[in-house]
Amino acid sequence: MNPINVTSEIGRLKKVLVHRPGDELLYLTPNTLEELLFDDIPDLSKAQAEHDRFTDIMREEGVEVVYLEDLMAETLDANPDLKDQFLDEFLDDAGIVTKTYHDILKQFFSQYKDNKELVMKTMAGVKFDELPEVETNFLIDELDRSSQLILNPMPNLYFTRDPFASVGDSAVVNKMYSVTRNRETIYCDYIFRYHPEYAGKVPNLYGRHEHFHIEGGDVFNVDENTLFVGISQRTEADALQKLAHNIYWEKGANNIKRIYAFDIPNNRAMMHLDTVFTMIDYDAFTYHPGITATLRVFELTKDENKEGEIVIKEMKGSLQEILSNILGREVRLFPCGAGDVIAAEREQWTDGSNTLTLAPGKILVYKRNYATNKSLKEAGFEVLELDSDNLTVGRGGPRCMSMPLIREPIEKLTK
Repeated sequence: MNPINVTSEIGRLKKVLVHRPGDELLYLTPNTLEELLFDDIPDLSKAQAEHDRFTDIMREEGVEVVYLEDLMAETLDANPDLKDQFLDEFLDDAGIVTKTYHDILKQFFSQYKDNKELVMKTMAGVKFDELPEVETNFLIDELDRSSQLILNPMPNLYFTRDPFASVGDSAVVNKMYSVTRNRETIYCDYIFRYHPEYAGKVPNLYGRHEHFHIEGGDVFNVDENTLFVGISQRTEADALQKLAHNIYWEKGANNIKRIYAFDIPNNRAMMHLDTVFTMIDYDAFTYHPGITATLRVFELTKDENKEGEIVIKEMKGSLQEILSNILGREVRLFPCGAGDVIAAEREQWTDGSNTLTLAPGKILVYKRNYATNKSLKEAGFEVLELDSDNLTVGRGGPRCMSMPLIREPIEKLTK
């Protein structure tokens, strides 16, 4: 089997990539929350305990859990000569443009003999006072910088869904929306290019150095032939156009025949398609009612008559009608908040629509979204609940915290 094999949102989850929150959360401050895309400062030990329970639930369901930090460390272990290249690229991505500080930081990281510790430190960030005393002619070195960061942390890393997306046997390695998050894509890029299990086996359908941004929370596998992609705060229409061109005309190792673009409101509360919409069974979806008034859906297919061209057609009708037309069957929609306007707004903010499907009809959700979860249980879904008071302040749910690498295949859903 290929090291990546994901052709649906609902096939039984067999292998998943996660990142356990680490010291990067300790480098969050009230002044950096907005820049680093957090709404509050989580308690690290409690966030780790919640995340450990998250992975335990998946293991109890037979899922193999692998960690981003482990795969990256294994990549460096297997390629000793790669560390120098990795550190140069990592520091360039981090905006360390002054050669003196580039050299100081590279030497600082090079002192780590254990590659797992090195990787974790690149994720955590570096304060000025962690560096050795050096003589420079820089004004900043004359100031009190004891509490200042020279290298920002990457606290969003536990949302492994976003730096890339698994599509069939391929990966969509992303150009992310914000500078602080785009640095995260270096790890998956190196893993897919150099890790012994993945090197040469995972085609890249996009690229971290592309111009337009796209994130994994907007990419949905419906079946082996059908892809949904959100146009959102974090994913641009131009990126989707380029991805469609790559899939249809540049990359031959996939079976995608139809791509549907879902144009949702552009705001932080609905930053990705999966914050307002997820698939939970062969015929069932969760959704946030706030998207229905302005939602537009477009079908993108390969133009068989013009080399390199894409045919774009707008789908007409309500969300339910459009989904039923795409799948060729009647669909069930379950609104966030169970139809209550206030509950919908509150629970969408805490990821009530962001579900991780472990198998058809079996979903992992945040426990705190009571109204939404109650409605799903009453409809017959097997609902596995996770306490999430600290994890949720980063604005992401169970789907956000997981990147499926292998799912069991399902029957073709679309007509």
